[in-house]
This record gives sequence, structure tokens and C-alpha cells, in this order.
Amino acid sequence: NTVASMVVFTDGKADNKEYKKFRIRTVEGPNDFASMEEVLGRRFKMKDVPQPDLVIIDGGKGQLSSALKILSSYGLGDTPVFGLAKKEELLFREGSSQPIFIPRQDKALFILRELRDEAHRFAISYHRQLRGKEMTASIFDEIEGVGPTRKRELLKAFGSINGIRKASLDDIIGIVKNKKVAMKIKDVLGEE
Repeated sequence: NTVASMVVFTDGKADNKEYKKFRIRTVEGPNDFASMEEVLGRRFKMKDVPQPDLVIIDGGKGQLSSALKILSSYGLGDTPVFGLAKKEELLFREGSSQPIFIPRQDKALFILRELRDEAHRFAISYHRQLRGKEMTASIFDEIEGVGPTRKRELLKAFGSINGIRKASLDDIIGIVKNKKVAMKIKDVLGEE
């Protein structure tokens, strides 16, 4: 469940209605650079969202380099892009091997931290949502004709998956009111 997030700040404040979440589709396994390229590509293909005045990438020189490659391919090479490295909270910019140090008490650093932390919070909440859906998946999800209502009715009538396995075909038909669906249930669940 690799995900990414995009948060937007307008006039220094979080603009929640402009946030976007992305589920990584094309990258197998953990690969920050490829995932970032996918997300930025998907984001900048969107025509109905305003282009940013500034882009902050979560990461250092490597992530910045990946981001710049994508942005220039979309004709956004003039948009200022910086990478915010995690540990020392240093800013990296194109064409400079030396990071920009922002004093710890500087208001600019507080805004950058808030931006980064908000992006992390938003991505983590989306990841948890996806993980929660997977964890609540059911064997019934594979059976055509068994939706949430029938699933509830079956579990209420028989108490558990094992209870449904032990039930006769006629008993299941009595609950689902459809012989074909009942036969699929027996076939998928098997016999106890």
C-alpha cells in the first residue's frame, strides 16, 4: 500500500480542499525515486488544478533531482523547486551542491516543518485507511451476489464463517433467497 500525498499551502496556511492523495500504481516495492516520479507525473498531468508558485519535495538531492526531471518534462522548469532533507532540515536547490541552512528559530523553517508534517500526516492517514480496508476484507468479497447486507445476514444467522460452512445448502438459501448465490457460497467456503 505505497502512497504519497500532496498538500497545498495558500498564503502560508494549509488549504485542505486542494490536498491530493495518491496510491502508487506502477512501482513494485519500495522505490522513493520512481514513486515520486509517478506521483509528480500524475499531478502535473492534471489540467483542472492551478500550478504552484513553489514546490517543496520531501527529501534531499536525489529526490530533488527526480522531481526536477519530471517538472521540466511538463514545461514547469521555471517553477522554483526545493528538497527538504529530513534530519538536519536543510533545503537543497537545483544547481547548488551546498544546502541552504535556515536558522532553527526562523519563521520560514516553521512553515517548512508544518508543510512537511502535514504531508506526512495526510499520507499516513491515507495509508492507514487503505490498510484498514484490506484488513477487513472478507472471503465474501470474492462471491458475486454477496454484498454487505447478505454478508451481515449470513453472519447473524450462522455466527461465523465456520457456522456458514456447517450450514446446509437449504439453510443458506433460506437466508440469501437465491439458490445460485447459495451454491456459490458453499463452493467458495467449502465444507466443514
